[in-house]
Amino acid sequence: MTATMIPPLLLSLRVLSFAVPLLILLGGGVGWALARTEFPGKGFVSLLVQLPLILPPSVMGFYLLFAIGKSPILKPLGILFSFRALVLAAVVSALPIMIQSARAAFASVERELEDAARTLGKGEWTVFRTVTLPLARRTLLVGLALSSARALGDFGVSLMIAGNIPGRTQTLPLYIYNRVETLDFAGAHAASLLLISAGFASLYLVRLLEEGRNERYAER
Repeated sequence: MTATMIPPLLLSLRVLSFAVPLLILLGGGVGWALARTEFPGKGFVSLLVQLPLILPPSVMGFYLLFAIGKSPILKPLGILFSFRALVLAAVVSALPIMIQSARAAFASVERELEDAARTLGKGEWTVFRTVTLPLARRTLLVGLALSSARALGDFGVSLMIAGNIPGRTQTLPLYIYNRVETLDFAGAHAASLLLISAGFASLYLVRLLEEGRNERYAER
């Protein structure tokens, strides 16, 4: 690891530390709403939240750039080309993965178990905390692992709305882009290996969680 790689790495980890709680809250909340509630336009919302998965990152970044830059409310906040833009880019690119996983997790929980807890006089929050969440935990963690890896590796949306400013908005993926532009392929390889390692770690965690879930089902 070279000295020039450390600031982008630390910045990427800082972005991830802010993105993960937002992925849990937003992804978990929207996933729960799609799995457990009915409301007008639910089908449209379900398609809309998955749109970032199929749109090119440059398209998502362009419309975010346009929306924030033209908004009389958001523009004065100075979000563009700042740390907040990096967090926004990471969350937008990774949120569909977390939403989809949360939706599947909460939909898989048997309602009868929750109803049994309610008959014992448990409140809704207690039922969610002691019954729903533990049963959905593995699938939620799978979604969090995959979405975190996606947030860490975001490039296209970050480049569009945060730029590639060394020491300010240059994350590890943007650092790789900069190294290739300057023909520093050794530096690009070193940074790429870090992201590949993070990706393998996420996939390994997902595998462990999936194996644990399969073993639980086999015991039933």
